[in-house]
Amino acid sequence: MRFAKGHGTENDFVILPDPDGALDLRPAAVARVCDRRAGIGADGVLRVVRTAALGEALTGPAASAAECEWFMDYRNADGSVAEMCGNGVRVFARYLADRGLVPGGELSVGTRAGARRVVLEDDGDVTVDMGRPEVLGEGSAVLAGGPVQGVRVDVGNPHLVCRVPGGPAGVDLSGRPRLDPAQFPEGANVEVFAEAAPGTLEMRVNERGSGETRSCGTGIVAVAAAATPPGAEAAWRVRVPGGECVVLLDAKGARLRGPAVLVAEGELLMDVES
Repeated sequence: MRFAKGHGTENDFVILPDPDGALDLRPAAVARVCDRRAGIGADGVLRVVRTAALGEALTGPAASAAECEWFMDYRNADGSVAEMCGNGVRVFARYLADRGLVPGGELSVGTRAGARRVVLEDDGDVTVDMGRPEVLGEGSAVLAGGPVQGVRVDVGNPHLVCRVPGGPAGVDLSGRPRLDPAQFPEGANVEVFAEAAPGTLEMRVNERGSGETRSCGTGIVAVAAAATPPGAEAAWRVRVPGGECVVLLDAKGARLRGPAVLVAEGELLMDVES
């Protein structure tokens, strides 16, 4: 089958077009595709499917996605299903526009976190309305280098955001963070960050189901929300190892702006249905 590959601030994805929902995408197959030695290599898979052909009930936060023509079926590198991906939805929108599946400009994309409004900017960046991030209170994790404290933030998927003295560069993010299941029953992405300059944050992330990645769009929004006083408006530049995004926070919620690049396409020879 055909595939494409793209990235947003070097958070990279294999894109599988499946408009009519014919593909039975298994977790083991996703993991093989994402393997950086035996597969194509990626942080996750974006299945491009019409919402009407998705074949699953959209309830709770996902219900608003039912009105969207296209649905981003996002899978982490280990094959697990994720609710939302801020970098992925920008790449997904870029793919739809470049393939002529949408007219460009503005569109809505369905996700398991609900409908997300996307704007393809004239300069090549893509802006996503990420909804209203919720700061839920304190949380903790144990990383390879020891325990960390932070705040729990919901951006459609769960995060633990930890401000670290001295900046994130020296934090050991190898290995899977140990989380309290009472705080994070579905697991969580763990971000470490510091304020590098007024209006600028630096961040690294260990993503649930993918490990440390070069960037995480929902994590970028979660860090911006954690760094902003309750009820305040803010504009943040957030630097990650793979580049930089901008987050705008106001009473309406959060908007994430950054690059979305398609880098390759070809024929996938491995079996993705077993």
